[in-house]
Amino acid sequence: MSFLLALLACWLGGTPAWAATVERVEIRHDRIVIRFDQSVADASSFVLRGPQRIAVDVAGATPGAPVEGNDLVAAVRQAPRGEDGTRIVFDLTRPTIVTEGMFGPDGRELTLELRTVDDASFARAAAERRLRFLPPFNMGMVTPARRYEVSVSVPKSSRSLALPRIYGDDDSRPLVVIDAGHGGVDPGAISPVDGRREKDVTLRIARAIRDELLRSGRVRVALTREDDKFLVLQERYGIARKLKANLFISVHCDSVGSGDASGATVYTLSEVASDKESARLAARENKADIISGVNLASTSADISSILIDLTQRETMNSSASFARLLGREAQPLMPMKPNFHRMASLVVLKAPDMPSILFETGYISNPKDAAFIDSREGRQRIAESVRRAVDIHFARRLASN
Repeated sequence: MSFLLALLACWLGGTPAWAATVERVEIRHDRIVIRFDQSVADASSFVLRGPQRIAVDVAGATPGAPVEGNDLVAAVRQAPRGEDGTRIVFDLTRPTIVTEGMFGPDGRELTLELRTVDDASFARAAAERRLRFLPPFNMGMVTPARRYEVSVSVPKSSRSLALPRIYGDDDSRPLVVIDAGHGGVDPGAISPVDGRREKDVTLRIARAIRDELLRSGRVRVALTREDDKFLVLQERYGIARKLKANLFISVHCDSVGSGDASGATVYTLSEVASDKESARLAARENKADIISGVNLASTSADISSILIDLTQRETMNSSASFARLLGREAQPLMPMKPNFHRMASLVVLKAPDMPSILFETGYISNPKDAAFIDSREGRQRIAESVRRAVDIHFARRLASN
């Protein structure tokens, strides 16, 4: 009876009753395919330097038979990790990163797409957070008796979206677009203490940043939204691109389910995400996009790919430079995480030709952080941090021209 109860608990908990085993590992020039004899819980990957390796952690699995390497992977090692997991390490013969991963429909096969890169790109990827891959739900497992869904009607993206007002009269000044995260039917994170909503907090912060930047007189400013309005993610940076913005700042509040995490973080686009977006843009049938003043519709596919890649890499470098600058200027004025600059695959950062950051101003789930970022003094300190960074950013660009 105890065994049956334990087995039932495993099923209802959404994990397999027995751990799967690594059945087969195939290493090809552009991908790694890992096959299991049963479905697994989830998996994640990350890259390591010194020596260069790809590590894959699999929950709900045990190591399998030895795997031989090839010209890309010198050796493969498997070892148990924790109580119910396996780590597979691929020793690389040349710098290679995982650009994407996907489970098969039965949750028994994980395919990792690979790309060979230079040493600098590999080093950047090694500094990023791990990529996580989830199998499809309910692969032969018992489904809970009752499942609850909450649905909200989400407005469609509008092709005729009205462009926002630009504050500041001097057209020679650079334009900064501030994006207040969430809005409308999307409240964002909600404080578990007082019900404070991220969409309201970010709008107040965005307005404070706008006012501080305008007081400096050095830039023009626009807000993607000035009220409680819903925008799909592509519309947010799309607005900034249509306005020909010189800098895009998306304002958010962080949140965790438990714990007392605190401090602000600045995100820029990751190497993996930029590569995928570049490929998507280059493959469009109607390449009406204009990158750095060049209409891609008049160029060949090869030239388009080169232009997009060069432009996006320059944009990523500029974004990362501004992120580090913002963190440096903010540290004396507001709580910042020690490792405040991070990279992630975030949709609002994917404009290929416009420096973009996402500013997580603090944790709305932490009462102390929430009180600071939603106070008059807190908003002013956040706005001053951004204004200082913006002033230095454009002064540097002016000096380099």
